[in-house]
Amino acid sequence: MSLALLLGALLAAACVVLVALPYLREPQPADDALEEPGELERRHLELSEVRDRALAALKELEFDHRTGKVSDEDYRALVGPLRREAAEALRALEPRAGARTRVSDAQRG
Repeated sequence: MSLALLLGALLAAACVVLVALPYLREPQPADDALEEPGELERRHLELSEVRDRALAALKELEFDHRTGKVSDEDYRALVGPLRREAAEALRALEPRAGARTRVSDAQRG
């Protein structure tokens, strides 16, 4: 009986070490480096940040208006520029409509 317990404990310890081994190793420097984003990816990230900031500001403005912190007059003055900024960023992030039309035409054949 004690031999079975000893073998079971050894097997459990071996399993724990086997599972934990990848986490105990130091990462290789080549695996740990991030690549510098390209120009297109950098531009996409910038536009995404502009879009996210504008949409967050719109959400906050809407909330403040509904709770009475922002008057109707101030709301009307602030909402337009924020909507334009968000719309411009969204348009810039969308694939070009002309490219979609050409692909659709090519698929119809």
